[in-house]
Amino acid sequence: MRLRIFTEPQQGASYDDLLAVAQESERSGFDAFFRSDHYLAMGGDGLPGPTDAWITLAGLARETSTIRLGTLVTSSTFRLPGPLAVSVAGVDQMSGGRVELGLGAGWFDDEHRAYGIPFPGTPERFDRLEEQLEIITGLWADTSGAFSFEGEHFQVQNSPALPKPVQDRVPVIIGGKGKRRTPALAARFADEFNVPFVSVDETRTLFGRVRTACETAERDPGSLVYSNALVLCAGSDEAEIARRAAAIGREVDELRENGLAGTPAEILDRIGQFADAGTERIYLQVLDLSDLDHLRLVAEEILPHV
Repeated sequence: MRLRIFTEPQQGASYDDLLAVAQESERSGFDAFFRSDHYLAMGGDGLPGPTDAWITLAGLARETSTIRLGTLVTSSTFRLPGPLAVSVAGVDQMSGGRVELGLGAGWFDDEHRAYGIPFPGTPERFDRLEEQLEIITGLWADTSGAFSFEGEHFQVQNSPALPKPVQDRVPVIIGGKGKRRTPALAARFADEFNVPFVSVDETRTLFGRVRTACETAERDPGSLVYSNALVLCAGSDEAEIARRAAAIGREVDELRENGLAGTPAEILDRIGQFADAGTERIYLQVLDLSDLDHLRLVAEEILPHV
């Protein structure tokens, strides 16, 4: 089981806040540092305001050396596919080949209105996502120097398909709870399938859909990594757990039910339940970015035992 740190900086974080968490995550031995890609807080004032995901990751690429970096997930509505492929490849070069791209259809219509980003309806967003995945992966893989694509929403003509990432293939992460198109897209394009904030039982169901989609597409279901994202609230005792839950505006009982909350022993047991459901990676959603001791506790008491 690999444990990764996952942040939500739109809720209120500067670049320096993210840098401190990323560097502590690297020192502590976590597998990766990921961030959401949002421009609007979901509750609260979000001060000092949002940071752009790929600009942030470019900075972190130069200020870290070993930890992997990525988005969970970039919205395909935010960027055109060609420029996104250029940005991700550039950050991969800047990091020495440590980047991963989570890409989704987008869902938060309020942030689109707040920043003047068009927000198509659901079917069209998934059509656009599929074309973006074809273009981005096609540009990175192309060796002809004249990549072309003709879609309903995007057209590419004789692209030099540059720059190239350092990695032979930048891992692509697709996730969500969709019953039909999400599993099909994961089977076709993804290196990893992620399910956010669900129970062990729902995890089994969602993983099963992707495995079935892989079989339909004649792909080995074992060629994907299967992962979860879960809120983290660890503490050495009940007082510390309660303090950390209060700091993020959540109830301890609810977090124990729906996230990874409790003592290190409790969390290890919960991780084992997800492992039994097929989870190979967990993204620990850290919501209080000022609490670096939270990361250190997990690194010392949980990380060595998974």
